[in-house]
Amino acid sequence: MTRRPPAAVVLAALISALLAGPAAAAPAPPPVVPVGAFGWPVAGVDGRAAPATAGAPGTVTRLFDPPPHYYGRGHRGADVAGRPGLAVIAAGDGVVVFAGRVAGRGVVSVEHAAGLRTTYEPVAAAVAPGARVRRGDTLGALEPGHRGCPVAACLHWGLRRPSADPAAGALEYLDPLLLLGLGRVRLLPTGP
Repeated sequence: MTRRPPAAVVLAALISALLAGPAAAAPAPPPVVPVGAFGWPVAGVDGRAAPATAGAPGTVTRLFDPPPHYYGRGHRGADVAGRPGLAVIAAGDGVVVFAGRVAGRGVVSVEHAAGLRTTYEPVAAAVAPGARVRRGDTLGALEPGHRGCPVAACLHWGLRRPSADPAAGALEYLDPLLLLGLGRVRLLPTGP
């Protein structure tokens, strides 16, 4: 005769499983980006490294901080120092899929190969949806007013791709510095 666990133990296990939610899927690997395919999104910054001088155009003032889930808190991009009116440029070749205002701020989104999408804000757009752009083409001018920016103007630069998990949302946020080979390195287990 087998003994059943007390009802309280079964109930506690069930509640624990429900609170834990579904098992988290392994994160998708970072995108494979050919060296030199992407560059900094602000004019006047060359090479792979941003300037070391604090506040100089191209200095990263706030890093990517991924949200714990699709609608969670986090920082879905990297903030790059600039100055009002500085040219915001396409980080890579693609097609403009959005250029307009969202919540009072100018936003431009560019679709690149492999479903990668970069976003730029706050920007006074100089392009229209459907425009083909090449790396370095002007998308617009940087506007002041990015909350939390420690200098006169910062560009919020985002990167997304289609999610490997359809239940997680349509797009997955990534660190845009990955496009430059500068994103955070994470060691993952090699075994199952």
